[in-house]
This record gives sequence, C-alpha cells and structure tokens, in this order.
Amino acid sequence: MEVLRVENIQKSFGKTEVLKGIDFSLNEGEVLSVIGSSGSGKTTLLRCLNFLETPQKGRILVGGKVLFDAEDKAKQSDAAIRLNRLHFGLVFQQFNLFPQYTVKKNVTLAESLFAKEKIKKEGNYKGYTHLREAYAAIDEKADKLLEEVGLLAKSESYPCELSGGQQQRVAIARALAMEPQILCFDEPTSALDPELTGEVLRVIRELKEKGRTMIIVTHEIEFARDVSDTIMFMDGGVVAEMGAPSQVIENPQNERTRAFLSRFNER
Repeated sequence: MEVLRVENIQKSFGKTEVLKGIDFSLNEGEVLSVIGSSGSGKTTLLRCLNFLETPQKGRILVGGKVLFDAEDKAKQSDAAIRLNRLHFGLVFQQFNLFPQYTVKKNVTLAESLFAKEKIKKEGNYKGYTHLREAYAAIDEKADKLLEEVGLLAKSESYPCELSGGQQQRVAIARALAMEPQILCFDEPTSALDPELTGEVLRVIRELKEKGRTMIIVTHEIEFARDVSDTIMFMDGGVVAEMGAPSQVIENPQNERTRAFLSRFNER
C-alpha cells in the first residue's frame, strides 16, 4: 500500500536551485535510502517532507491525501502545518535534545503538549478526557520506547550524561513517540565516532524488522545496501538513479552514480 507520493518537488533559495523536480513513492513498511554528495539536496528534501521548508512547486501526498500542493495559493495555518508534521518523524544529525530535560522528558514533551492542547480544545485525546490519564499513558509509552532503544535505565539521566550514540537513540525514541507514519533520518551517524555508529544502525535495523516505513539519508553505503528496499542517488538536485540496492550499488547505470560509489570503494 502506497503511503507517500512526492511529485515534482522544486525548492530554491534565492537564485540557487536546490531541488529541481523530485518524484518518488514509498509503500508502507519500505525503507528508502537517499545517497549522494554534499549539496545534492538530500537534507533539503527531508526538510520539505517535514514541512520545515516550503517548496515552490510540487505536491506531497500521504495515504492518498494531499498534504501540500504548491498550486494551492491559500496559506496553510500554523496549526495545519503542525498536523501535517505528525505524519513524519525526523531524526536530526545533531540529536537536538533539550539539555535541561531528562531523557524521558525529551521523549514525552511533544506528545504531552499536543495532548494538553487537544483536551483543552476538544475535550479528548485518544480517548482520554483528563490530562492526568493522558500523561500517564504517554509516560508508559515512553518507557516502552526507551526499552526498545535500550535506554530505559537512562530515563532520568540528562543528555550531557549520555554518549553521542545514546543521545541519538533517545532522538529516535522521541521521533517514534508521536507515532509517525514515516520515520526520516538525516545522516543519523554523521556526528558519531565510528565505535558509536553501530549501536544506532542496529536500532534502525530493528525498526526495519518491525515494519517501520523509513527514509534514510546516509553516507553508510554498506548499511544502505543491507537495510533498504530502494536506494535513491541524488545529484545536483535531481534523482539521477533509483532502484533496488542490487542495481544501484552493484550495477549502477548512471555515470555520476558510478563515480560517486567509486570513491567509497577506494576507501
């Protein structure tokens, strides 16, 4: 079942074209890895999908519903944008945890604020009509997520007390807390020492085994080969090549793809 469709996404900053017409689709439970050189538009694509940037052209559909259409000139409200973002969870390169909050508070904060807003406006959040009940359920779910990423014992620790790999695993739990349909990773291991990279990649592999739908921007080519259903190679703001890992990694058809991958094979 198709969960995401991206049609002709174009994004410029001033006179600089960063995305020049991106098209792809993603089925439920599939993993798409996006590879390419720095400046090819990978991060900008993720930011457009998560409504952190607004494309000048194109459409974004989730579950067949149009979330964004550049042809619709009506300005989306901040509330509508927040609702659109709930379809996606984004794990950043630099963790972006709140240093003043504990691990568990980092995981529960967004949903707790959302539940408070829903109960105040509509009197109900997932069947809970009282904040105390909603918060208890959110707290219980946070424990399960922290256990899933192997950090339940660190729930009352602060980010400064964790390794980089542990912080990134907290960021993954935080992204999962809002139950997104699509989980997005932007170079999740780029800020980590090599010895810490494996623990984060292991969690992502486990999410794959559980059927999570994911888009992973990564420079870990071997990992992309192992975990992906589809690999997209971006170059100069376009999709230069896209297909199964066996085709893109082992038998690339595009000259730019071959040149890019040859640099990794030489390492």
